[in-house]
Amino acid sequence: METPDFGVPPRLAARMSMAEQHAYLRARLTRRRTLMTAGAFATGGLPAGGALTGCAASPPAPRTSPRPSPRAPGAALAPFGRHLAFGADPRTRMRISWQVPAAVSGPYVRVGARPDDLGPRVAAEVRALRTPELKGVRPAVEQYYLHAALDDLLPGTTYFYGVGHDGFDPAARAHRAAISAFRTAPATPETFTFTAFGDQGVGEAARATGTLLRNLAPAFHLHAGDLCYADPTGRGSERDAYDATLWDAFLKQNEPVARSVPWMVTTGNHDMEAWYSPDGYGGQAARFSLPDNGPGHGADPRPAPGVYSFVHGNTAFVALDANDVSYEIPANLGYTEGRQTAWLDRRLRELRATEAVEFVVVYFHHCAYSTSSHGSDGGVRVAWLPLFARHQVDLVINGHNHVYERTDAVKDGAVGRAVPIGGRTDPTRDGIVYVTAGGGGRDLYRFPAGVPESYEGKPADHESVPTFTWTRSRRARQERVEWSRMRYRGFSVLAVTAHAGASPRLEVTALGQDGERVDAFEVRRGA
Repeated sequence: METPDFGVPPRLAARMSMAEQHAYLRARLTRRRTLMTAGAFATGGLPAGGALTGCAASPPAPRTSPRPSPRAPGAALAPFGRHLAFGADPRTRMRISWQVPAAVSGPYVRVGARPDDLGPRVAAEVRALRTPELKGVRPAVEQYYLHAALDDLLPGTTYFYGVGHDGFDPAARAHRAAISAFRTAPATPETFTFTAFGDQGVGEAARATGTLLRNLAPAFHLHAGDLCYADPTGRGSERDAYDATLWDAFLKQNEPVARSVPWMVTTGNHDMEAWYSPDGYGGQAARFSLPDNGPGHGADPRPAPGVYSFVHGNTAFVALDANDVSYEIPANLGYTEGRQTAWLDRRLRELRATEAVEFVVVYFHHCAYSTSSHGSDGGVRVAWLPLFARHQVDLVINGHNHVYERTDAVKDGAVGRAVPIGGRTDPTRDGIVYVTAGGGGRDLYRFPAGVPESYEGKPADHESVPTFTWTRSRRARQERVEWSRMRYRGFSVLAVTAHAGASPRLEVTALGQDGERVDAFEVRRGA
């Protein structure tokens, strides 16, 4: 393949942060006439039908303005890639997102109690991305993402919706097959099921896990980062050779599920893309609308992307960006200047003081405890594990390692209680169970040589196994551990049922891609 002429040279990228790579790319663009004509646009929130605008970090406008994209007739531009996310309150707020193949006028969503009785138009926001040419890798790419915020909904209610724009009415007979539905969270706690995995990508295995999700019909899905792998290296230190069009394939692939199941994503190392913004998350921010109740980062008062919380029924969920604390991949190490960790401490304290919240689930990408290829991240352990213990978090879900692995209850870095298949644990006494759910569809990893898999139907004798932890100096510190209870090298989905009522508990199940159970355990507080 021809060597790309646009990107950060590896010898420089290896010692650059994500923000420094972003500044390098932007500065280089202004010096390159061949790229100036491709435009210098970053992610921007736009009024419907508005012109593209750059963000404050963008370089000066080129002397030759790019030609506007030709506007095709609205009737010829079918929306695709629909996906949902809760707002800060899942009982009353929903965010609907989708994509169009070219610029449109007047994008909107229509919502109603029946598919044949949609209400008036609710205007949508346009977030446009322009990705410049990368010779030998991709042409210049323009992408248009649309987002509609629905607030003041009724709790526990099913709504039907269709998305459209001038010239494309979802209520028209020709488009009614594209009408979908969602359900808001109940007003008072009820038993519900959610699913989770990370490291999905695009392909047959990724589609198969999506089909399993659809069959499980969860109330919502947690995606623990590394979404589509447009950036295949994921080191945060390579030349900027990601393929922006892979996001289109990812959103199309997941639309059969994500158009009706809220898709609550967080950020992995493969989701950092230096071109769009100093933190590398401008692309992700253009494509997803998530709760905006997280902390600001650095001098930016806006919430850090992929960091937020929400409460559904009797369970609170906290999404974190582990790139901020990772010792293994430090491109964004410390980018929130400690604000995320301080917010996490405050938020966990608030949730534990909330009477209706019986369980707290935290999810993020890099592993706190894993024995597979990436091992464990010491930065996560140092920054966050003391807070998890202090506030008695009930379950932690990670991705990053492309396997299923589950610990015993871990307390003070050691086994607080053995939790075999079918076992039960109490976080107030035993410690916390950590689940690596990285089998969402990307190529699978291995466990250390000589370490057997251990799952339902094939349990291995429990003994210490060799692994390692990343240190701040980016060295792998070897260790032998006893907390690795379950190990499954296959594609999988985590399904958790949060029981409300007289016997509250989290019933945690791991399913292989064929739907067969590979692990199960329960979390009960004060049991």
